Amino acid sequence: MEKEENPNLTDNTPKQEGDEKTDSNVNLENSENTDAQKNEVQEKNSEEKLIELEDKLARTFAEMENQRRRFEKEKEEAFEYGGFAFAKEALNLIDNLERSKQILKNDETLKDTDSLGKILEHFDIIYKDLISTFSKNNIKPIECLNKKLDPNFHQAMMEIEDDQKEPGTIIQEIQKGFTIKDRLLRPSLVGVSKKSVNKDEKNEEN
Repeated sequence: MEKEENPNLTDNTPKQEGDEKTDSNVNLENSENTDAQKNEVQEKNSEEKLIELEDKLARTFAEMENQRRRFEKEKEEAFEYGGFAFAKEALNLIDNLERSKQILKNDETLKDTDSLGKILEHFDIIYKDLISTFSKNNIKPIECLNKKLDPNFHQAMMEIEDDQKEPGTIIQEIQKGFTIKDRLLRPSLVGVSKKSVNKDEKNEEN
């Protein structure tokens, strides 16, 4: 009798050498592709990190430069305007001197006397010395009479009728103003001209 073949039996036929090489090549290619992808991702990550680092460095250097400029500006302003508050207070000396002169001029007992003339002469000397000292420290008076009102340097306190002057012209200085370098120390308090109002116009308004 012939033996029946069992289909469940494993085929023990050895694989051909070519088949083994094919499988090995496929695995090798897959491995190489995976490694290449990993390397590509790593390169991208490295480039992104490098760009991010360069951006951070650029921002840091920019901030350092801005801080340096701010420091230089603050140092320069502290040097140039450090005496701003003191200078503003020192202007009281000139104000008091002007007030004292005006009081003496209005004193009926001293009017037209030699004593008054000598006192006022000494006041003028002191005033000139103060202005000279201020000028040496870049504190200068604002010239305002007969000039147009400039809100940057003048503060109008009153209007005075004057048809000979163009409206808005400073015709009275109430208190002298001063600057320190390019900054306003205090504005000039002034009176400005305006056109006189006719009686007919006044009656129409009433």
